[in-house]
Amino acid sequence: MKKRNILLLLNLFITISYANSYKATLSRFNIKDFGAVDDGKTINTKFIQKAINAAHEENGGVVVFPKGKFVSGTLIIKSNIHFLFEEGSFLLGSKNPGDYPKLDLKNERVSSKTDDNSKLALIWGYKANNISITGKGIIDGQGRPLALAIDSLHHKGVIVDPNYSGRPSETLRPKIINFLKCEKVAVSGITIKNSASWVQTYDLCKFVTIENIKVNSTAYWNNDGINITDSRHVRIRNCDVNAADDGITLKSYFEDEYNDDVIISNCRVRSSASAIKFGTASIGGFKNITIDSISVYDTFRSAIAIETVDGGFIENVHVSNINAINTGNAIFVRLGYRSGKKPGKLKNVTFKNIKVQIPFGRPDLNYDLRGPATGYFHNRHPASIVGIQGANISGVVLENVEISYPGRASKGMAYIPLWRLDDVPENIDHYPEYTMFGELPSWAFYVRYVEGITFNNIKLRLEDSDYRPAFVFHHVQDIAIENLELPMGLEYQIVTKGVQVISADSASSNQIKKFD
Repeated sequence: MKKRNILLLLNLFITISYANSYKATLSRFNIKDFGAVDDGKTINTKFIQKAINAAHEENGGVVVFPKGKFVSGTLIIKSNIHFLFEEGSFLLGSKNPGDYPKLDLKNERVSSKTDDNSKLALIWGYKANNISITGKGIIDGQGRPLALAIDSLHHKGVIVDPNYSGRPSETLRPKIINFLKCEKVAVSGITIKNSASWVQTYDLCKFVTIENIKVNSTAYWNNDGINITDSRHVRIRNCDVNAADDGITLKSYFEDEYNDDVIISNCRVRSSASAIKFGTASIGGFKNITIDSISVYDTFRSAIAIETVDGGFIENVHVSNINAINTGNAIFVRLGYRSGKKPGKLKNVTFKNIKVQIPFGRPDLNYDLRGPATGYFHNRHPASIVGIQGANISGVVLENVEISYPGRASKGMAYIPLWRLDDVPENIDHYPEYTMFGELPSWAFYVRYVEGITFNNIKLRLEDSDYRPAFVFHHVQDIAIENLELPMGLEYQIVTKGVQVISADSASSNQIKKFD
């Protein structure tokens, strides 16, 4: 495995080095030379597309966006085309929904999950190879007025939105970047903001590098920062993401496709949902995923959410060096079954060097677009690792994990006594979220339907008292606990029911209460 990773990294380095030297020899095509006007009002779609087409006819070129504000609708990037945004340049998405035509993709397969992945975009790439978007400029989707214009068209009956739910569905709102079946893709240096939907999607792509970009997208709902779907050999590094929905997300839409060899590193993420998340679309799968050195702040839901609920698999995931402050939940791992021919599989997941601070109140209180609150009263939820009966999660390791919880749980708010552990709903087919089970009977970790889980060097803190135990293990096999540091004062901190094998050091063993 190590040799394979080294070869892949070497290949990626060679590819990037070659691309940089290659671009230096290419002709430049300044969009103003093709008629583009930088007044922030003129729709420049046809002029910019002329520059792209001219570069493509020369078998490649650099399309230059000079200083100024250029408004455009959908642009089609083609093979060997490189967008260069000079400092002070702005590409502004048109506010007119009619400027974003739907591409003819008649020969493409259609996923069984079609309710969230828009085929509209400001920058579209389809089967384009050796492409890039780089520079020091800004791409602004102007997503809020665009989304509101779509909403108005729905209410006027001009467009039909069968999935309308108080706002236009995601499929009718353009993304900023949408690349499908592209190879050798590089996006770096730029700022991307204010999308009407997801900010950017890389779907069925290979050899993708996204680095040193800023994403600031809180203009409207479903503003995921970066979405990787069924793609391979992806590197996301040194990015700053501030999103009104999930920050960085991996999804899978096809049964015979999956994400493979993805590394997300040295990023800073704020999210009004989850910072880094697998799913919810999880039809194919995810393997060989590394998440390392991530700073999370002011995030409403989970710092890390790993979910498969549509029959897909998750295996060989390594999460390390996560520092999250003011975040609603530390870790959420879920194997569910809302769709698919059979439940998926989730195995071999490692968390190492994790530090999380969880507040008592809402972490995203100061943002105008906040994640939807739960529909019930509850105490603070613990981290959860939960499979379903007949489909256990297996091979989970947590090492060097430190989580600070606020405490202040009240039986008057909500109460699940320990003898009623079976009353915690399984919600097999529900949307996966760490709040999906309602009130939970532990304050630090809730673990159910897991086979093989190790806790080593775990430090748990309470800012105030909590009447619940730290751990509840329910229908779990093979638990190992070593070097566990817990607050003092409660009679017991580890509760088990339906647990077959548990090994713990002497300090932890004294705190175990069984309800078998």
